[in-house]
Amino acid sequence: MRHVVALPLALWVWVIFHGSVLCQRPAVVNIGAVFTFDSVIGRPAKVAMKVAVSDVNSDPRILNGTELNLIMGDAKCSVFMGCIAAFQVLERRVLAIIGPQSSSIAHMISQIANSLQVPQISYAATDPTLSALQFPFFLRTTHSDSYQMAAMADLIDYYGWKEVIVIFVDDDYGRNGMAALDDELEKRGSKISYKLPLPTEFNVRDFTEMLNKSKLIGPRVYVVHVNPDPSFRIFSIAQKLQMMTRGYVWLATDWLCATLDSFSPMNQTSLRFLQGVVGLRQHIPQSRKKDAFVSQWRKMQKKGLVSSGLNTYGLYAYDTVWAVAYAIDKFLKENGNISFSASDKLHDMRATQFGKLEVFDNGNFLREQLLQINFTGLTGRIQFDPERNVINGSYDVINIVHTEIRGVGYWSNYSGLSVLPSEDLKGEQNRNSLLDQKLRIVTWPGGITEKPRGWEIAANERPLRLGIPKRASFVDFVTESNTSHKVQGYCIDVFNAALKLVPYNVPHTFIPFGDGRSNPHYDELVQKVADDVFDGVVGDVAIVTNRTRIVDFTQPYAATGLVIVAPVHNTKLSAWVFLKPFTVEMWCVTAAAFVMIAVVIWILEHRVNDDFRGPPKRQLITMFLFSFSTLFKTNQEDTRSTLGRIVMVVWLFLLMVITSSYTASLTSILTVQQLSSPITGIDSLIASDLPIGYQVGSFAFSYLRDSLYVHQSRLVSLGSPEAYEMALRKGPKGGGVAAIVDELPYVELFLEKQKDFGVFGQTFTKSGWGFAFQKDSPLAADLSTAILRLSETGTLQKIHENWFCKMGCPGWRRRKSEPNQLHMISFWGLYLLCGSITLIALLVFLLRTIRQFARYKRKKPIQIGDSPSVSSNTRCSQVIYNFFDFIDEKEEAIKKMFKQQENPQPQVS
Repeated sequence: MRHVVALPLALWVWVIFHGSVLCQRPAVVNIGAVFTFDSVIGRPAKVAMKVAVSDVNSDPRILNGTELNLIMGDAKCSVFMGCIAAFQVLERRVLAIIGPQSSSIAHMISQIANSLQVPQISYAATDPTLSALQFPFFLRTTHSDSYQMAAMADLIDYYGWKEVIVIFVDDDYGRNGMAALDDELEKRGSKISYKLPLPTEFNVRDFTEMLNKSKLIGPRVYVVHVNPDPSFRIFSIAQKLQMMTRGYVWLATDWLCATLDSFSPMNQTSLRFLQGVVGLRQHIPQSRKKDAFVSQWRKMQKKGLVSSGLNTYGLYAYDTVWAVAYAIDKFLKENGNISFSASDKLHDMRATQFGKLEVFDNGNFLREQLLQINFTGLTGRIQFDPERNVINGSYDVINIVHTEIRGVGYWSNYSGLSVLPSEDLKGEQNRNSLLDQKLRIVTWPGGITEKPRGWEIAANERPLRLGIPKRASFVDFVTESNTSHKVQGYCIDVFNAALKLVPYNVPHTFIPFGDGRSNPHYDELVQKVADDVFDGVVGDVAIVTNRTRIVDFTQPYAATGLVIVAPVHNTKLSAWVFLKPFTVEMWCVTAAAFVMIAVVIWILEHRVNDDFRGPPKRQLITMFLFSFSTLFKTNQEDTRSTLGRIVMVVWLFLLMVITSSYTASLTSILTVQQLSSPITGIDSLIASDLPIGYQVGSFAFSYLRDSLYVHQSRLVSLGSPEAYEMALRKGPKGGGVAAIVDELPYVELFLEKQKDFGVFGQTFTKSGWGFAFQKDSPLAADLSTAILRLSETGTLQKIHENWFCKMGCPGWRRRKSEPNQLHMISFWGLYLLCGSITLIALLVFLLRTIRQFARYKRKKPIQIGDSPSVSSNTRCSQVIYNFFDFIDEKEEAIKKMFKQQENPQPQVS
């Protein structure tokens, strides 16, 4: 019975004792910190973390009496030494590791932390590839460089720069940061055109040479992403190379501000060579807590307790200690048991130093507590996003003017660039709207406030390499003289004229492409631009689709297209060729004019000229015979009235002009060479099996073969106008070609000297000549604007006339149905003059006749039939009838009657 009672009692005592042991808080908890003590980031971070530990241990609201112990290890800027320091710290059974500041060291220590399940919290490792998937125990209380590079890309895009040169440290931090920047720039249509990677310990002499070579590249925007450097060697070298002057842009990531903030005010007076540099600084909202800490830091500086200024990483280091303390406090409240166990993976290494390493059994639980923390520290709100970075990445945009660091704006990941800090913005702006992106005035290198262009096409040390086709034929367009080696031609003159309108200097040199014995292949010439052999091509380069995929063209300076040239010969003339000088409209108007003149002359002469009187049949014949006989000047009738003679003078003048023009046109039709060929256009040429010629090097070959599917065996290459003539004269049966397909400007020059050939059909491609440059070259856009100005002012036409119109501008003979017909539009003025005078003469005749008729009616005695009782309609008809009878009377008889009435004979009684 005694044993039965004692057993439960013992069990109860054991449970009570064991439970008290488990629930008892440890007196001390260890946390580790691995970083480089003697560094720009490490010096303020070391002091800040010590202050934070002291503040935590003195705050009764946290850890409830458990002392926080910070164990530090010096990485000494080395991955190897960082790993050793991490092992030494982990041997002390730390619950978490703070740091390191170096992304390269962080990659290595994260692997160790993952294996031992010890949470790692960095306040300075910004490499964006330190991801939660690869390193589940890695967190950071600072911003990833993915945010910083988005801010940098927005800054570059804000000023409209399309290409930049980057200078970066060649390690994980530098390479991965530049990869993030490259991705962000690509989203905004910009790119990194040149990279200058630097080793961790770079040689000044080597870097000077690299930087000097970069001056030969077009972009003048430099982005510097390196480790903090108190000596600012990069900018010092740039200043010696005259690269901190007007026209250059220098942008720096947050390493610059971290370095500047760590300086004492006395040291900042030596920063005059940083004039105009624009940089980013991690944004820290203003707060009383921050102000109190900064004040405390200054007091420590005055006492000599701190040798460095306080930068943002020092503030992040302070908050990191508090974040770990909050997580451990919650961990102890909910779990309370801290235990480590030996790792099976290290079983065979127990005899070595690594055998002391143990796995933190509660590491996953502590990591979860870290991910759930949410408090306001010196740097603002401390809370982790799903990627285990601190939320709400934002940056200050600063500008160094003399020895002063000026704030010119802010950037946040949801509002973009602004003159207000993110905490002051109400509502989320659309960061993609350029209207919302604003910055204050920036002072750039050289002391200017105007935005630098950001690029320079070429420098005197490295002029623009412009390829030109060294043509063997049609050299008026462009070529290099074999004797003087002078580059000249129509295209060169257009380029030089356009270049004068570009608002900056463009040093350049022309490099001939081709041997001069045959025309070069233009596709190969354009490809040289894409391959960076040439910076551009100046010449008669057609703008076609396959070329626009690899280069950028300017606005076309000459219209062109493909046309067909074929032989011409005399055609058999028609029996009705005499009708061809006039168009149908012209024949109809001329015939109507003869009828009009016949009628008007009859009306004007009928009362005064016996030749125009008699029976109606005779009068009709006389009327038309007189009109048409004027054409041959054989009319036997004379005009006697003044008005009739005036009409005849004008009519005969019209006939003289018309007959002379008719004779000339008919002569031209009877003698001119008409185009005659079975080829009527491109469709009939393709449908035939006839051989087709093309110019060597022209895109006509690829167009006929690839677009129109003409078999290559039908295509014959020809290298000169002389070869054109010979091949066309031989024809298909003589080993020549039936037709030649070439660009319009070449054909115009060819036909200027060759009268036996002509153009058939219409231009079947619409194209133009332009200057080609590398993709995204700003010179292409500026030259396009200049070419438009040349066109608007007429300069382009003048250049064309200077080269090709000395003896008259070249044209070409195109087949037309009636090439020499006379149209009504050429004579309407003359017909209008003749018709107007004829109409006026007719009106004058009618007015005079009506006046005579009225006088006649007044003097004529009233006859018996003229009764007043007759109706008005009948009376009107009677008047009109009498008027026509009056007109039919001879004017001489009417005048005689008037005379008799005025002088009546005395009656004999």
